[in-house]
Amino acid sequence: MPPPSHISAPSFWQWAYSDHLSNANRGVLAEYIVGLAVGATEKPRVEWDKYDLVTPGGVSIEVKSSAYLQSWNNPKPSTIVFDIAPKTWWDAATNTYATARERSAKVYVFCVFKEQDRQKANPLDLSQWFFLVCPTSQINVWFGKQKSVRLGILEGKGQERIRYEEIAAAVEEVVTL
Repeated sequence: MPPPSHISAPSFWQWAYSDHLSNANRGVLAEYIVGLAVGATEKPRVEWDKYDLVTPGGVSIEVKSSAYLQSWNNPKPSTIVFDIAPKTWWDAATNTYATARERSAKVYVFCVFKEQDRQKANPLDLSQWFFLVCPTSQINVWFGKQKSVRLGILEGKGQERIRYEEIAAAVEEVVTL
């Protein structure tokens, strides 16, 4: 068979990114879901940028994802843990790096793919997710330089589970706190 003269982008995407339970793919999917909710998908995603998303109103968002199910056959549901480590960020727009580790976004949106039945699991079904929205300033107060946090700790601090339809309003609400 002769080599193709070009590759179809949709065929590549389907081949490379169809496993939505994969940690890497699920994380990008979560960014897209939150981006849709807050109207921040007009520009393509920039890998390793200072924040994951910026709303049309200028609110910077860091999106974190976790799930009970994984691509592999985990014998029991995974513990829901999120990376909240301060980072030395890179700003794609200015091509500059931070001089110190920090949490650069104004808001964190924690995304949990909650389905635990592998036969029913569909990460593209928004009803199988829930979200928590927290201002970064509060994360800094609660957790300082801590690198990760469990779902139960966030909920113990009063963070409430919300649906997809509530993300945009929750982001706007925490920005005014």
